[in-house]
Amino acid sequence: MQIERHLSGPRMSKAVAHAGTVYVSGQMAVAKRGASITEQTEEILGLLESYLAEAGSNKTKLLMVNIWLADIADFDEMNRVWDSWVSPKHLPARATVEAKLNSPDCGVEIAAIAAQ
Repeated sequence: MQIERHLSGPRMSKAVAHAGTVYVSGQMAVAKRGASITEQTEEILGLLESYLAEAGSNKTKLLMVNIWLADIADFDEMNRVWDSWVSPKHLPARATVEAKLNSPDCGVEIAAIAAQ
């Protein structure tokens, strides 16, 4: 079976499609790094949407989303953005945990799996 790698860099691809499934790597804010959790989450979800489109998918085809928060106290703030972004009729399975992220300026990281 063919594997399609999208937006590949020296370390990873932003999205990989295989057998009708798209895997989007963990994304953190770039432009909004160090900003509020709301702003970081908005940027990340925008990136996620563009990477899904690049691989022939969209947010209505999300299957599983993993969210890592540097501080679980930001759960409600992140969810306000998530709830306004996600398609209510196409809710994916989701896990959210607290984790030490790779930069103190990053408060949230999101990875996803979607149907193509």
